[in-house]
Amino acid sequence: MLVDSHCHLNYLDDPDAKLATARTLGVGAFLCIGVNESTHDAVVNIAARHPDVWASAGIHPESAINDVSPDWVAAAARHDRVVGIGETGLDYFKIAGDAATVQRRQRDTFAAHLSIARDLNLPVIVHTRAAEADTIDLLRAHPHTIGVLHCFTESWTLARAALDLGWYVSISGIVTFRNAENVRDVATRIPGDRLLIETDSPWLAPVPHRGKTNEPAYVTHTAAYLATLRGDGLENLAAQTTANFSRLFSRTRVQSDQRTNSSS
Repeated sequence: MLVDSHCHLNYLDDPDAKLATARTLGVGAFLCIGVNESTHDAVVNIAARHPDVWASAGIHPESAINDVSPDWVAAAARHDRVVGIGETGLDYFKIAGDAATVQRRQRDTFAAHLSIARDLNLPVIVHTRAAEADTIDLLRAHPHTIGVLHCFTESWTLARAALDLGWYVSISGIVTFRNAENVRDVATRIPGDRLLIETDSPWLAPVPHRGKTNEPAYVTHTAAYLATLRGDGLENLAAQTTANFSRLFSRTRVQSDQRTNSSS
């Protein structure tokens, strides 16, 4: 079984059909990611309809630039289908307007998410782009919080710093892109017990679907490519990344066990 550890199902046309297609290809679990308060209900509603879909609650750094309060995140995360905090983080790439103010707002919001996750004992889903030093500083300032750096595109320096703190790193279809040598380099160095895979659909479809709308079924292409890149068997990589997902997002494991017990 494969897991799509990061997808935005609420932005896909007919997500139920896309999930059905992915299941036929062996994708057995999905994490639908929240990015702001206004779309949170849509994210949770999809998870509530499907026992193999879970949700997260958070404010994407691009939404954090509006100085919105993260206070709602803690309450939203108490829903039984919410298994993580985020997507949160820092994105300093091509900031419009007052860069110093935007960066401060992103750092404050990210720090608030890390604190909420610590209080609720939940993992954090982190988006980081062109903000390595501040990302490392904030992760180190919250040593009792762990999570995943999703759709990783940055340097081994950042990945290693996160791994040293107990974090996980997730690889998306970008690893299949011709100009993604840095991602491939990091992808070969991540320890097997800290690796996740994702689509980040509907964006960043892997080769051979690059340029098209991404969907959870395409995580199979990323997994196959990554297994070859790492000199691993696809079945082993699938089993390892599925186990990693269950370990990090432990609420999914508990709920799956409860469903199994109730049906037996």
